[in-house]
Amino acid sequence: MMNPYEKCPVYENERYLLRLIEASDAADLLLVYSDEKAVPFFNSDNCNGDDFHYTTLERMQSAVDFWQQAHTEGWFVRWVIIDKNIGHAVGTIELFNRQANDYFNNCGLLRLDLRSDYERAESIFEILSLIVPPTFELFSCQMIATKVPSFASERKNAVERLEFALSEKALVGGDDGKHYKDYYVLQK
Repeated sequence: MMNPYEKCPVYENERYLLRLIEASDAADLLLVYSDEKAVPFFNSDNCNGDDFHYTTLERMQSAVDFWQQAHTEGWFVRWVIIDKNIGHAVGTIELFNRQANDYFNNCGLLRLDLRSDYERAESIFEILSLIVPPTFELFSCQMIATKVPSFASERKNAVERLEFALSEKALVGGDDGKHYKDYYVLQK
């Protein structure tokens, strides 16, 4: 089985390419993380107060540096999403196996951050169709969970098409014990 922390796999279809984030992605990603329409869709649960709204290249580069360190340390993998039609990054996907004392134990936690013009059901479906199938084996998990805010109807349509279902359980924050809702899950 491939270890994504030793060799991160690359996934692609006709439209999108997912690969490990690189320092050179910061300028493209600034357009994602400075997009005020996109920020409400980002999952910042249990992220020490970071809302992922970055408005300078320096702050974006700092985030990319941290994401690269997280990969090196084995905390999580952050893929950049490249739209092959335009040759630029339009978002990121973070994934890791969450070990916790709640329902979301041994769970592949997936965070999807997209530019607001890509927050469309078909785009989200195409992107997630690349990463969801290999996640169970890649992260040795029994389920995958992703946050879909109640207002995110396009995202909801896409994850339901992939057979995710809204969980009644809350994700309990490891640092603060806060209960986070709006998680959709897919069982193995």
